[in-house]
Amino acid sequence: MSSQKKAIDLPAVSHTVFFWLKNPDSKEDRDALIAGLKTLIQIAAVRSIRIGLPAATAKRDVVDDGFDVSELLFFDDIAGQNAYQVDAIHKRFVKDCEHLWRKVVVYDSVAV
Repeated sequence: MSSQKKAIDLPAVSHTVFFWLKNPDSKEDRDALIAGLKTLIQIAAVRSIRIGLPAATAKRDVVDDGFDVSELLFFDDIAGQNAYQVDAIHKRFVKDCEHLWRKVVVYDSVAV
């Protein structure tokens, strides 16, 4: 048996978003944001979604765990990510949930 790990075949474009809540101690606000994020899987271009909270990993200078909620979406290509941005479900999510966050940071990347 080979000890070499195989690469996971994921869609080419990833969209990683970190949210800082206006009321970080509010479980209700966090849960409302998570519920809103879960609606994004309904968008045809979205291949996969992961929603997360800061992990209790070792504290290191390179780790930024100051966010409250994160999402990781995958798309087949840039055209899919562009379609997601203008999709009515995404627009409704922003309209319904933007009052919950004070800061959002987005990292988009393409696989090499």
